[in-house]
Amino acid sequence: MITYTVDQHIAIISWAMTTSPMNVLNDESIPAFDAALQRAFADESVKGLIITSEKPEFVAGADLKMILRANDSPPAEMLKVSTELNRVFRSIETSGKPTVAAINGTALGGGYEICLACHYRIALNNPKTQIGLVEVTIGLLPGAGGTQRLPRMLGIQAALPLILEGKKVGVQEAKNLGMIDDIADSPDEMMAKARAWIEANGTSAGSKPLKPWDEIDRKTGKIVGKDNFKVPGGNIQSPVGAQTFAAGTAMLMDKTKGNYPAPLEIMACVYEGLQVNIDRALMIEARHFVKVATSKVAKSLIQTMFLGMNEANKGASRPKDQQKTDVKKLGILGAGMMGAGIAYVSAQAGIEVVLKDVSVEAAEKGKDYSRNLLQKGVERGKVDPTKVDGILNLIKPTADLQDLQGCDLIIEAVFENRELKAQVTKEAEPTLAENGLGVFGSNTSTLPISGLAQASAKPENFIGIHFFSPVDKMMLVEIIVGKETSDYALAVAMDFTRKIRKTPIVVNDARGFYTSRCFGTYSAEGMELLKEGVNPILIENAGKDAGMPVGPLAVTDEVALDLVYKIAGQGIKDGAVREDDTSYQVAKQFVELGRTGKKAKAGFYDYADDRSKKLWPGLQDLFPQAGQQPTVEEVKTRLLYRQAIEAVRCFEENVVRTKLDADLGSILAWGFPAYTGGAVSFVDFVGVDTFVQTLDRLADQYGERFRPTESLRERAGKQELAS
Repeated sequence: MITYTVDQHIAIISWAMTTSPMNVLNDESIPAFDAALQRAFADESVKGLIITSEKPEFVAGADLKMILRANDSPPAEMLKVSTELNRVFRSIETSGKPTVAAINGTALGGGYEICLACHYRIALNNPKTQIGLVEVTIGLLPGAGGTQRLPRMLGIQAALPLILEGKKVGVQEAKNLGMIDDIADSPDEMMAKARAWIEANGTSAGSKPLKPWDEIDRKTGKIVGKDNFKVPGGNIQSPVGAQTFAAGTAMLMDKTKGNYPAPLEIMACVYEGLQVNIDRALMIEARHFVKVATSKVAKSLIQTMFLGMNEANKGASRPKDQQKTDVKKLGILGAGMMGAGIAYVSAQAGIEVVLKDVSVEAAEKGKDYSRNLLQKGVERGKVDPTKVDGILNLIKPTADLQDLQGCDLIIEAVFENRELKAQVTKEAEPTLAENGLGVFGSNTSTLPISGLAQASAKPENFIGIHFFSPVDKMMLVEIIVGKETSDYALAVAMDFTRKIRKTPIVVNDARGFYTSRCFGTYSAEGMELLKEGVNPILIENAGKDAGMPVGPLAVTDEVALDLVYKIAGQGIKDGAVREDDTSYQVAKQFVELGRTGKKAKAGFYDYADDRSKKLWPGLQDLFPQAGQQPTVEEVKTRLLYRQAIEAVRCFEENVVRTKLDADLGSILAWGFPAYTGGAVSFVDFVGVDTFVQTLDRLADQYGERFRPTESLRERAGKQELAS
């Protein structure tokens, strides 16, 4: 787990965990690391220490399963985790022996906090290495000195954004920011530089290595925190410090709406900690860490957005009995925004892409989408310019059906029209490689896959592969299994999705599938509120305050009101939607007015040429505001509960196969608030009893769409009996 060797009076402590895929701080590794440190401190022949790793990464951070266990325990357990780490890391600073972090790979969270406690940091120049304090992204704050050491090193203005955003940086940027001290081009050079620094700064020079925030106690000779340490760039009381915290807190409240406690706790932690010495500051940090680590938000984010996401990305929903497949040649029918986006991410993954449209000019326009994205990536330093031509050369624009010959997978991304989709399926399917994977996918958002598969000669190899726009930014792919879709086709779709670095969820065939069906309820409830005379400003602000990316009216404009009208109209024809459906009636009104949404620069909002928008004044005439308005909390409740109950129904009806897929799908597809853990986990977040009672109240007041399921009632009843 931790190897210990002494070479030429220097102790080399290497992380080499075998009980975990990566080096992590957990109940086993922390005591082992501490024991190795104390062994080196106690050995008088040891003149300095080098902390490094025998794995490709340095230390990835704390084991979040350990944090979750502590989350379910009394707060004292979580406090013990933080204070124990602080004791171990503080011993590095105060041992009197120079200690160097030889960072051979990624160092995140607690892993980077080890480095911060060392007297010097040297990183191997590895393009894959990422360095940073990422705890805020999972609802935590750095609980082992990160909020106190980094501002003392870099200054308040430089350090706060890194901690508040959970930013991960590469080696060179880390050096430029002052997060590390030196860079080495090879492992041997890294170790040689570490040795040289120890020799130059060791006890042989007659002095103990000191951090700037420490000093020697003249009476005891021990290293202690300095009470009058000056923070680089200005202390809390300086004009820079005062302005940073005043403006920063206001900006955080606007951004988080108070739904995510960690950022605000980080601000408080840094503010309070920088006014005292390091030892007292670490105690302050530990208390703040316990507060966020024992919160429902942290538990939800860890379970869904970290552990759950990792599980999904590893293929948790993939059929276990199917051999691994590899899409090497992909055909795409339709070079519009969606098809062009799929081509871009596929070529980036090294897949040969044939991008077909009705004309070469249209297909070339689709390829230009990739060209423009790559150019922007080069300008921002995120894409290697030497790789651009190689990626573009993988995309072949064409109007010739024969160019699709030999494709392992073909995805149609044409308009949402059954007849058109049937036509392109029949035309292109014969070109699939006879000795290849032979799967045909439809990028449809609403049309049932089993119906579309009727146009296929091999419905067992027909599957839905639903991307979200813009494809290059949206991380989710909804894979839809039809009545005849085989496990083999599902495995191919899953393997392809993982190859292009997207997160897959698997759903069964149904109207609207999972994401479109549930997302539609957010838009629909916004229109219900508008129809009732609720102020549209209140509706929009309540949606954002609840944690949604944008308000329900704004997102409807982005989807397009004519699309809402068409989908609802098809639902009426199929007998699934009533003629008096509010979404249908409101969308119809706006389409007849020519206000089809953002694309027409006119919908619920008016859109200016400078991309600004404002609510259309005519809303007041169509939907006069009621004299008595509901509270913001009531509107938030309606918007969130309406989405959550629909997600629960989808889960109970087996439309979405697992709770994890339901949660990830809700967060990644339409932006359901991540702090709740997802649309189905929302039930546990608020408590099943509260959820059922609130739904019944909403159903009595606003309609049966809110009525809880019998399964939910049974869960609530069992909880009452247990209590």
